[in-house]
Amino acid sequence: MLDRKNYSLQQHNTFGIDARCRRFIAFDSKEELQQALSTLTPQDEPFMPLGEGSNLLLTKDFEGTVLHSRIQFVDIKIEDSIATVKAGSGVIWDDLVAACVEQKAYGLENLSLIPGTVGAAAVQNIGAYGCEVKDFIQTITAVEIATGHEVTFTNADCQYAYRYSKFKGEWKNKYVIISVELKYNCTYSPHLDYGNIQSEVQRKGIEHPTPQQLRDTIIAIRQAKLPDPKVQGNAGSFFMNPIVSMQQYQALAVRYPKMPHYQIDGLSVKIPAGWLIEQCGWKGKTLGRAGVHDKQALVLVNRGGASGSDIERLCKEIQKDVSERFGIAIHPEVNIL
Repeated sequence: MLDRKNYSLQQHNTFGIDARCRRFIAFDSKEELQQALSTLTPQDEPFMPLGEGSNLLLTKDFEGTVLHSRIQFVDIKIEDSIATVKAGSGVIWDDLVAACVEQKAYGLENLSLIPGTVGAAAVQNIGAYGCEVKDFIQTITAVEIATGHEVTFTNADCQYAYRYSKFKGEWKNKYVIISVELKYNCTYSPHLDYGNIQSEVQRKGIEHPTPQQLRDTIIAIRQAKLPDPKVQGNAGSFFMNPIVSMQQYQALAVRYPKMPHYQIDGLSVKIPAGWLIEQCGWKGKTLGRAGVHDKQALVLVNRGGASGSDIERLCKEIQKDVSERFGIAIHPEVNIL
């Protein structure tokens, strides 16, 4: 276990912001976490569970205690085509996907290369290319910060929605996730009809991609349009794709007939935030030391030496322009502190 005061979080957020926390606790087991929680006092408040910081923008120092999981285990069992996968909250998400493909627990391939840890994936309800992790999660084991008691939550308990779970709402900073259990039918049935997966597979001359080929394709697509945080600080997709009413979409479609969209149901439509931002002229632009990625307008980047406030200012300018042009409010997917 690591327990430090006045600790730099620069290596614990993918924007590379040099902010500090009053106390930093990294634990390798449930027992270590419970032991650490027993030492906390009101002076250590507030508390913040933190994984890799791939969905976090720090605009200031955190005047509290960070709880960082280093719990590392992966257990994969397959019986009658049903995969039961349990992983520690500190496992890197993409390492889990790789392990599942290797052990023929197919189904997670479209979620390849999403940054962050298993615990954070469950909090955020990560998703990509038509898949969301909520569709696989069975149960979540956590420890209540106030009492140190272990609790288990079902998928339904978490009230999952688009990029949301109860851990981002009512339960925010009240629990630390220890492990996540996924359960799903792992009979291979590739999802190719989202984004440019099908065209990329065809470009490679592959008619029926294997699970590893599908995973490799997803990785290649993401690497082509998303910057490596180790090279240029970013948190991946900064904004959530807005969901508008069918009536609002139809009015916009008259003005913008080529506007991409995904119908959710008969009443609502999802519009790619990246397209909206690009139409406002922000793609590749810079504001101070913060900028918009030149290949994917959904990604805000640290051009070098940007503060969290620099990136937040850029975020607000983009939101204003999108609202003024389209009448649509776009909201950060990233947690801004």
